[in-house]
Amino acid sequence: MATMNHFGMALRGWRERTSPQDSGLEAGGERRLPGLRREELARLAGISVDYVVRLEQGRARNPSAQVVAALARALRLDPSERDHLFRCAQLAPPSAGDVSRHIPVSVQRLVHQLGATPAGIFAADWTIIGWNRMWTAAAGDPRAYGWEGSNLVAGMFRTRASRDRDPIAAWPVRTWGGSEAEEENLVADLRVTAAAHPQDERLASLVEGMLRREPAFARLWFNGTAAPWTGDRKTIEHPLVGDITLDVDVLMPVGTDLRILTCAAAAETTDAEKLDALRASCDLPRNSPARPDAETPGLDSLD
Repeated sequence: MATMNHFGMALRGWRERTSPQDSGLEAGGERRLPGLRREELARLAGISVDYVVRLEQGRARNPSAQVVAALARALRLDPSERDHLFRCAQLAPPSAGDVSRHIPVSVQRLVHQLGATPAGIFAADWTIIGWNRMWTAAAGDPRAYGWEGSNLVAGMFRTRASRDRDPIAAWPVRTWGGSEAEEENLVADLRVTAAAHPQDERLASLVEGMLRREPAFARLWFNGTAAPWTGDRKTIEHPLVGDITLDVDVLMPVGTDLRILTCAAAAETTDAEKLDALRASCDLPRNSPARPDAETPGLDSLD
């Protein structure tokens, strides 16, 4: 079976939607089809017309990163389309700049709608940047965690030797997969982010500091594993309701690098009853959206 020519299809589709005027060219009289002619795209990208033809037809399938970047600029692609064109050429997209800590309105709205579920928003480097009232009820106020730079990975390694005395959150949290496995998974995830954002000075400083201070982090960092972290089951030693076991899932909203961590209890269990008790302590009816919380201003909390 012939391999589908994704690069050529994308290139032709974007060429035909791009008007000459948008590219700074004269319309040039009557046109059978809207969009750029192949010779116009070739001139804008600095390549030959024949090469554009071969790329669109799939007879040339290994364009260089420089050619793909030039075509993306000529076609005025937005970042997601540019990255798609690179992937179609089986190339890694350009680095994404600094790790974003911006929370789009759509993500804020989603976390509000999850008001009866503990939810925390993390940047791609595992810096916590937002949470709802139920997250605070379940795991305490993140501003009191003491994580370096509000970063979960830094917090895990700071407390790894003394978690009974110096817990990762406001109170002790045990992971069912084991702390070492969770550390390995989070470091593997952080490595993916570091590779995608090589120019982020804050992330580079965090990693370099942990490499100097934390031998366990250094060992995991250099073992080469790279994969997204997908969640775990955790038991929180809660001061109000006692031990409560929750499934932690990771949601990644489309169009962002953010991670939303949500916590849920198995239905019809003691843990579910305890989670309901925490909702009641927040004055949140079961499965209701959260209300604004005047005690937690700005983006530090989303209630």
